[in-house]
Amino acid sequence: MTVLDEIVQDQLRTDLPLIATGDTVKVSAKVVEGTRERIQVFEGTVMRLRGGGITRSITVRRIASGVGVERTFKINSPRIEKIEVVRHGVARRAQLYFLRDRVGKAATLRERRTNS
Repeated sequence: MTVLDEIVQDQLRTDLPLIATGDTVKVSAKVVEGTRERIQVFEGTVMRLRGGGITRSITVRRIASGVGVERTFKINSPRIEKIEVVRHGVARRAQLYFLRDRVGKAATLRERRTNS
């Protein structure tokens, strides 16, 4: 293992759930406004996962006031307070760019079945 790998190993988060494309997640991110810091929750569908290790990031999309909003989060960032999975969706591809053309009920994905 190289020196860089050892440094990165300390900064990887272990408290993250298993996230897949199509899942609906709530991302609690710290937002700094002037001198104040608060937590802002962004809930939406995971459109894509990128990278690996310390550079891993997710792009989350939601419809806010009829307008599509996408945010990319580095999941190992200290600015991310927590990530929780609300529901697991069925996705047959790695990136869900087709959701950009859909609004409302058409933009929802089927829920993944559980074996119980």
